[in-house]
Amino acid sequence: MPGFSGKPGRAPSQTLGRIRGGIDAAGRGDQLAGMVPALPPCPQLPAARPDLDWRSLHRHRAAGRGEEFYRDCLEYGQFLWQRGLAARALLCLDRAFGAELRGEERVLREFPLPYAATAWMVGRVPPGIFIGNPRVHFQHYADRMNEPRREQRRWRAWACWALVRRVRPDWPGDPRHAVEEPAEAAIAAGLRAAGHPGEEALWRSCLAAAEQGLA
Repeated sequence: MPGFSGKPGRAPSQTLGRIRGGIDAAGRGDQLAGMVPALPPCPQLPAARPDLDWRSLHRHRAAGRGEEFYRDCLEYGQFLWQRGLAARALLCLDRAFGAELRGEERVLREFPLPYAATAWMVGRVPPGIFIGNPRVHFQHYADRMNEPRREQRRWRAWACWALVRRVRPDWPGDPRHAVEEPAEAAIAAGLRAAGHPGEEALWRSCLAAAEQGLA
């Protein structure tokens, strides 16, 4: 697809959830802030301030996970992506999908749920940049989802799984993981039932863009 410049560099079978230190291990923030951005910004995400670190999300532990948390997840994902930490950037988008939003918030009009950003990153990760195997990650993540809002988050994970399959059909699933992979029609029904108003249409538009090589 346009903009894709090669296969992921290391261990493509590894899931994102096994990344040591999670999104950003405490104590590495100063090192990251000092790194020169190596990758172009994702156009679907907000511009990232240069001084972000793990505290950008940690501060929301007691304050709730609403609009501000959602935007901070997107911005920190942009920050990590530009510094070549693609797998951790995708984990930030996972966190954004789990924000406590109703669908009518102002931030969603400016930055919709990051289906397009997920497809964009998966399709444009350069050689040598570790991203794991997002297809396997979303497969495991969807099947093992816990509360809160389990159904909403589970169908979003399957929706991202379907996007990854469109963008990178060469990436294999995990044959050792016994799970019934849903058809796209079932995912669409799940998003209609548990997602925000208009979320199914948003996801379908991203699928269509991926099909045309525009994601």
